[in-house]
Amino acid sequence: MGTNTKNIVVNQLDNKLKDLRLLKSFTSPEGGWIHLFRKTLNMSLRQLADRMQITIQGASKLEKSEAEGAITINTLRKVGDAMDLTLVYGFLPKDESLDKMIERKAVEMASKIVMRTSATMKLEDQEVSSQRLKESIEELTKELKKEIPKSLWD
Repeated sequence: MGTNTKNIVVNQLDNKLKDLRLLKSFTSPEGGWIHLFRKTLNMSLRQLADRMQITIQGASKLEKSEAEGAITINTLRKVGDAMDLTLVYGFLPKDESLDKMIERKAVEMASKIVMRTSATMKLEDQEVSSQRLKESIEELTKELKKEIPKSLWD
């Protein structure tokens, strides 16, 4: 993927995620979503089991496995279908946006590279000013952010 294409894709994905960011602080209910919706809809385990064509024990096991975080996405989708619900699934960057995450990683990498070079130059009695170090980090950050090299994630 070309440099411009990478940045366009990052911006497009960030735009798609804007509305989902509101959900970032949203947490799963203690007993799991299946249990919460089933109880809210006043649906018995028997009714859920019948809708899914499984046993009551199987329906109970699904609720427990979801609450433990051990359920598959495919199974959640099937439960959702049986309860007339739509599964919504996705990821959100821990940073404010993908762009901010890439920038943070680029700054980290640029700082390491520049400081390593600076240490070598210092040993050779060619020390660079702190202002020039800062400028070098900023320049390299821009370049890394533009390129998004695979090494950014090492």
